[in-house]
Amino acid sequence: MDQANFSAGNCSSIDDFRNQVYSTAYSIITVFGLVGNGFALFVLLRTYRQSSAFHVYMLNLAVADLLCVSTLPLRVLYYVKKGQWDLGDFLCRVSSYALYVNLYCSIFFMMAMSFTRFLAIVFPVQNLRMATERRARVVCVCIWVFICTTSSPFLFSGQHIDPKTNKTKCFEPPEARGSIQKLIALNYFSLVVGFAIPFLVILLCYAGIVRALLRNTNGLKKQRSTRTKAIRMIVVVMLAFLVSFMPYHIQRTVHLHSKRKNASCEEVIYMQKSVVITLCLAAANSCFDPMLYFFSGENFRHRLSTFRKASMSSNTNQRSRHLPPAIHPMEGSELKKCNGASNLG
Repeated sequence: MDQANFSAGNCSSIDDFRNQVYSTAYSIITVFGLVGNGFALFVLLRTYRQSSAFHVYMLNLAVADLLCVSTLPLRVLYYVKKGQWDLGDFLCRVSSYALYVNLYCSIFFMMAMSFTRFLAIVFPVQNLRMATERRARVVCVCIWVFICTTSSPFLFSGQHIDPKTNKTKCFEPPEARGSIQKLIALNYFSLVVGFAIPFLVILLCYAGIVRALLRNTNGLKKQRSTRTKAIRMIVVVMLAFLVSFMPYHIQRTVHLHSKRKNASCEEVIYMQKSVVITLCLAAANSCFDPMLYFFSGENFRHRLSTFRKASMSSNTNQRSRHLPPAIHPMEGSELKKCNGASNLG
């Protein structure tokens, strides 16, 4: 939840800062997220015959991102209206829920993709048996069920009336002591299960990949291509974790624990503003994923070129159908005879 609006005694409010940053950041994320993930999903669906385990994970990751960015305009509208929610309790719960489902689905799908790449490079023989398309679908179903179930507490917190401003609020937890304790417990569960464990698995996979690549420096062209895709994937995933996921989880934990202490107004305002920034970075993970598809996706650029060739060939066929029929050879010779006769006349 957005914890940046917890009151802090007589400290000044950051509402103006929060409204401007959230409305601007979510608008930008919506545009880039819809365009990037929408295009990627379109290409992945049109080339589904070339499916693989990695392809299944990319497809599900794109779906999760699109579900998230489709709810961000509701947040933009809320912050443009200076923190007034007019869209009902149901949409408040769903839009809160969608952001965190996307956040942790992205982490788990990245973990699955990293493990698949690890098997392909370190254990190529076992990879043929283990990393099948059918097993990837089962893993995706398990990830969706697990994340949707464990994120369900966000569905229990809907809109509420702020007694100070008499505004209908959303994305902002009540200030009761018990609600903060529940948030701290939920934070530790998501920190360990949703972030720390997947991040540790990803680091172990990448350590194994780097070790295998260093041992096989003089490989074939196909092996060099696999090495390049692996390196690109490591860079993009680590960038997503270091920029989007890690700052948010660290700052959220520090901020929740700071509620138990008597901090100065400067510290409180700094904490609140940092929560705003890190939550925007967390939501921006939807913009990192198209980079993952393009730079490290298994044959994604090949799929894109295949799709372009198929589109160009279909356009060529349509044009040829509208062209006038060619002159038959006999008709052409008869036309020449008629012209010759007219010249003699």
